[in-house]
Amino acid sequence: MSKKQRAKIDALLRQSRPAGPRSVEEIRAGFRALMAHMNVPPEVRTRTTSLGSRRAALVEPANSARAGTILYFHGGGFVYGSPETAMSLTANLVTRTRFRAFSVDYRLAPEHPFPAAIEDTLSAYHALLDSGEHPSSIAFVGDSAGGGLTITTCLAARDAGLPLPAAIVAFSPGLDMTRAGESMDTKAGVDPLFTRASLEHTGAMYLAGHDPHQPLLSPATLADLSGFPPMLLQAGTNEMILDDSTRLAARARAAGVDVILDITAEVPHVFQSFTGMLDEADEALDRAAHFLGQRIRHRYTEK
Repeated sequence: MSKKQRAKIDALLRQSRPAGPRSVEEIRAGFRALMAHMNVPPEVRTRTTSLGSRRAALVEPANSARAGTILYFHGGGFVYGSPETAMSLTANLVTRTRFRAFSVDYRLAPEHPFPAAIEDTLSAYHALLDSGEHPSSIAFVGDSAGGGLTITTCLAARDAGLPLPAAIVAFSPGLDMTRAGESMDTKAGVDPLFTRASLEHTGAMYLAGHDPHQPLLSPATLADLSGFPPMLLQAGTNEMILDDSTRLAARARAAGVDVILDITAEVPHVFQSFTGMLDEADEALDRAAHFLGQRIRHRYTEK
């Protein structure tokens, strides 16, 4: 681990964190500015397309593509973010795996609260299947709120009678809208990005009055994960929602699901974004790419 690298990123995130609540427009602009610091590898081709009912960014390796598709769900608390702000993560996974990726521009709150995001990501998955893509060649990948969508979209797909994807990878997933995890308190102040107030501010926009005590909003404590595909959950010890990952991993194990809980010390929420700036980010993405290569190649070649 690099102490200097971690300290620099901690300072950057604390500088970006506002003192009080911001408007939706300010939140979105601030996040775009933060993510503009991230490195996007040049060895990819990108173009805008559509998937289901929504716009999507198609990201493909410039050379030597492999059979397989990453369905990517960006982060942003269901209120901000886009395929463009997640491009560093998406493109870095594409270059490492040589799979193509579709990054879905799902609808955001407060204009489109729960369950709009899940409806859009499920529609995108349905469209991939309708196009002839086999579920064994598809993986759900996402960060933060998008990491949560990897789980809730899988729940929605199972409820709809759809076959499930080959694998799930979630970076610092948000999996509990009740905010009941112990890390919400034990990591307060340690987390350079979030406060309870900031999480509840954007969370209320997505909830729009819905009870968070339901599987599609708090899968870490309420979801039945029976039949789920293998999953990799990555998180850092310096984040308030760390226990979202630890509790979901426990539920997955109890349901007989293959799960890897990959916790990196002294790094913040979605630290994987900081490729080229943080050694742990590149190492974590290498592990994620290895996991995807194993799961998609194994399932794909069986059929």
